[in-house]
Amino acid sequence: MTPKVDIYSDLQALIAAALETIVTRIHTAINERQTCSIALSGGSTPQPLYAALAQADLPWDRIQIFWGDERYVPATDPDSNYGMAKRVWLDLVPIPAANIHPMPTHFDRPQLAAEEYERQTLAQFGLETGSIPVFDIILLGIGDDGHTASLFPHTAALSVADRLITVGDKDGQPRITFTFPLLNRARCAIFLVAGASKQPALAEIFAPTGDIHTYPSRGVQPQGELLWLLDAAAGERLAPR
Repeated sequence: MTPKVDIYSDLQALIAAALETIVTRIHTAINERQTCSIALSGGSTPQPLYAALAQADLPWDRIQIFWGDERYVPATDPDSNYGMAKRVWLDLVPIPAANIHPMPTHFDRPQLAAEEYERQTLAQFGLETGSIPVFDIILLGIGDDGHTASLFPHTAALSVADRLITVGDKDGQPRITFTFPLLNRARCAIFLVAGASKQPALAEIFAPTGDIHTYPSRGVQPQGELLWLLDAAAGERLAPR
């Protein structure tokens, strides 16, 4: 899928566009399939988007919320992706608790958590082991190093092709993450990217040639839409001259 890149004047404009994009695709999914599955990202950039979604009038009982990656910390930890989305969005809307599917982080070994989340995800989609769910929307960001989800440069998770969920490694700290096979089945993958610090990574991600082991975000090539929503600070090198 050829990526579609849109650059907005500032973070506020970026979040407004992301909100419209996501709400439209939620309604499309529900109209076509009676439900919408969304995998969330963490970090600071999507936080105002989640706050905006908390004000949206949506059929919450038809929306299933998952996470594309998670730090291996309790939900009460300030670094928890689930905890952030819960505070600024999910606690504020009438979504059924059964529709919220956080990644488990209570197992002694992160690998057990990854295996459990894979089982839970397959069960929610009504699929057998060996199948790959198709998410309606997967939200993603990038790090200054070009990582996405918890797929970090030159780590073993980048090569996992036989699992939907695996253990990522951030400087020796384990994380749970979607793998490329799951990311790339999405109907719509949306990158939200803000800030001038992302310019060097974006230049490499959009270069004609490159290596996903060095810039993992290059490996996201979904079967459906691939949308890059950038603010002007991040997208300066990609903007038409």
